[in-house]
Amino acid sequence: MNPGAVAEPVRDPGLQPERTRLAWRRTTLSGTVAAVLAVKAALHGAVSVVGLLVCALCIGLWLGFLALAHRRIRVLASSAEPAALAPRHATATVLFTLALAICGAALVL
Repeated sequence: MNPGAVAEPVRDPGLQPERTRLAWRRTTLSGTVAAVLAVKAALHGAVSVVGLLVCALCIGLWLGFLALAHRRIRVLASSAEPAALAPRHATATVLFTLALAICGAALVL
């Protein structure tokens, strides 16, 4: 060992992985509520083909987000030092979330 070398500090993640897992779960729950409300809005009153298509799109977006979130929650739970979220997964998650919000807003308006 080099006498002048500084020892690398050991990473102590503390509760950060658990907080991140809980944040993913909360976000998934929020997306679920948005999808359910979008379906309710699409099926309320006069049912139209456009409303049903947007409803189906909302459900598809929600399922895509759910799959990505579940994958991330499993990675976070699997080890003390989880791998970083891949940029393509982060981008897909953001796009799913934004598209779901836009579809929900389109159904309400």
